[in-house]
Amino acid sequence: MKQIKIGLLGFGTVGQAVYKLLTENAKNIAERTGFLPVIEKVLVRDLKKKRSLPIDSKLLTTDPKDILENKEISIVCELMGGIKPAEEYILSALERGKAVVTANKALLSERGEKVFSLVNERRLYLGFEASVGGGIPIIKTMKEALVGNKIKRIVGIANGTTNYILTQMLEKGMDFAKALRLAQEKGFAEADPSLDLKGIDSAHKLSLLASLAFNFFIPFEKVYVEGIDKIELIDLEFARQFGYVVKLLAIAKEDKGKYEIMVHPALIPEKHILTSVRFNYNAFYIQGDFVGDILLYGLGAGGAPTASAVVSDIVDAIEFLTTGKRGLISYPRYEEEKLERIRPIEECEFRYYFRFQALDKPGVLSKISGILGKYGISIASVVQIGRQKGKGAVPIVMLTHETKEGLVSKALSEISKLDVVKGEVKKIRIFEE
Repeated sequence: MKQIKIGLLGFGTVGQAVYKLLTENAKNIAERTGFLPVIEKVLVRDLKKKRSLPIDSKLLTTDPKDILENKEISIVCELMGGIKPAEEYILSALERGKAVVTANKALLSERGEKVFSLVNERRLYLGFEASVGGGIPIIKTMKEALVGNKIKRIVGIANGTTNYILTQMLEKGMDFAKALRLAQEKGFAEADPSLDLKGIDSAHKLSLLASLAFNFFIPFEKVYVEGIDKIELIDLEFARQFGYVVKLLAIAKEDKGKYEIMVHPALIPEKHILTSVRFNYNAFYIQGDFVGDILLYGLGAGGAPTASAVVSDIVDAIEFLTTGKRGLISYPRYEEEKLERIRPIEECEFRYYFRFQALDKPGVLSKISGILGKYGISIASVVQIGRQKGKGAVPIVMLTHETKEGLVSKALSEISKLDVVKGEVKKIRIFEE
């Protein structure tokens, strides 16, 4: 049986899972494809490091040239993460005509213009299924299965860490700090979880999904990003009183020739299917003009699910290399004219949840309402905690009708300066079907 030799750049959690999968299931893959995948070399930082996964030391190297310049290696899997030196390695492999598989969402979303241009120009193979959604086949679905559709909207829960934290806060009544500590103890959150909590991880993923959905490259810098680091338990509790659940959403939609690409916490109706996505699971809700509504759901991270996606791309790469099959569908191209049609967040319209901490005095609500009215912001519902003894601040919660973000920002800035309003004004957008 013919062999296809593979080089792994990186041997962390994902790299080890890929090695384990290819080692244990090589025969099964060979029976299905007619080619035996063989790992030829693995790039590591330290040859002497003790590893829990047994591996022949002869396969290990600290020199990337042993993989990139090895003519016997046809497929290079970049599993290191980060921008440097991963970008250099990927471009070097592509320039040598090798097929490349990567799980590096940050690299592709921030530097994808150069990588995708090279792949399109040279008609090479680049697989990046593992960069979004772990084992969920979202990239292939967007790139191939839905190619006949105009994608109207993608709404995703794209980060398992934040979803786990919000689930624990809502269902167990934990405050944010305690839920984060539990996520770290369970291994769902990094020691430094800032990329997850600030929405950056979700934005990297949305950059790629939106690029595939709308057929032009949308870099990370064009995605509006807001995380869950300022969400408090009291906001989840008030949201539930109104019939909503708070989730961190990644949203891409086309509206009248304009595009809205954003990541932010949102109140979603408790009967919506995405509210059933709990703990560290991911889901992507897609609306196409012919396919209608579909939902992809599963574990969005972890070694095993991500390895499954990597190996799926490896099999596609084997087909590409051995049959000469060149895909008809190009990778997203950089188009300045289309990028200019991405709507600034200030021009986007939403309904809103507001929470004010205000002194318990007569006339406070009328002052706040007066400023909202000044900017044309219409109130749909209000909850005001009953009068308390003393002069402490009490919460006032409002839901609004749809209005522009820019007007809301101006109104809240003015309200926050009132002497009767204490602390930060909370604002969460409401997701509308």
